[in-house]
Amino acid sequence: MTACVLMLACLLDAVLGDPRWLPHPVRLMGRAIAWYDRTVRLVARGSAGERVAGIALAGGLPVATFSAAWIAIELTGSLHEMARKGLEVLLAFTTLAARDLADHAEKVRRALEAGSLEQAREAVARIVGRDTAHLSETEIVRATVETISENTCDGVMAPLLYLALGGAPLALAYKAINTLDSMVGSRERKYLHLGWASARIDDGVNWIPARVSAALLVLAVGVLSRSTLRARQAWRILLRDGRQHPSPNSGWPESAMAGGLQVQLGGVNFYHGVRDQRPTLGDPIRPLQPIRIREALVVMWIAYLLATVSIVGLLSL
Repeated sequence: MTACVLMLACLLDAVLGDPRWLPHPVRLMGRAIAWYDRTVRLVARGSAGERVAGIALAGGLPVATFSAAWIAIELTGSLHEMARKGLEVLLAFTTLAARDLADHAEKVRRALEAGSLEQAREAVARIVGRDTAHLSETEIVRATVETISENTCDGVMAPLLYLALGGAPLALAYKAINTLDSMVGSRERKYLHLGWASARIDDGVNWIPARVSAALLVLAVGVLSRSTLRARQAWRILLRDGRQHPSPNSGWPESAMAGGLQVQLGGVNFYHGVRDQRPTLGDPIRPLQPIRIREALVVMWIAYLLATVSIVGLLSL
């Protein structure tokens, strides 16, 4: 992938986000996964059958996605080089989700600032997997800041890295893995065997991006605050709490954000009515108020800019 293609894709992401009128590969992936899930339930026998079907899904969808994107780009390139570049930009753009994440988070913040907990709960339910019907304002802010932090990796940094390494086909394969983890990689009993392979592969492909994301968030805090002290504080929290999260990756960007905003994330969540106690990340120096959502988004955008400039510079060498 060229530096120009990457810059144009990032610009489209920042300006357009995820317009519903534009066909999106992730929605197609979601429909394919849902169909496969239904079909497997009809033919798989026992946990062993589900695990084999899950391995086939976890390997098959990313490979099929990579192949389809690569073939489409090559066929388009045989017609005209400019058409090839245009398709690369469009496909690369669909792998980035910074603007879409920011738009959803801003809806939560605006609802909270308008004093409507019900609207805020409905808005946050669109971007988190936990139960939201009874969340307080503080819990809504915490959920939103946590998802901004985690999706800085999943929706921004990881796609950028895979775009740089293997262009749109590799980044789309990553999105297939990430979508699989979101849909069948949960710890629900229903997906214990079918989603096992998807969850493990997602852990692997996000290992480096999660740590890169955390480091860039720390740098972004320093840029925003114009203070090396705040950046050092964020780095201290990252090193202290980054490994505390049950996920091998999510705790890194979340603890970096917690340290940077001087808030405490983590704690008790409910999933389908089941209590889930998680370790806390960061120190509760500042309260979890709606303004923290805006601050988290600013940190995310600065980290996105730092990553884009760095990668474009490397691709230009």
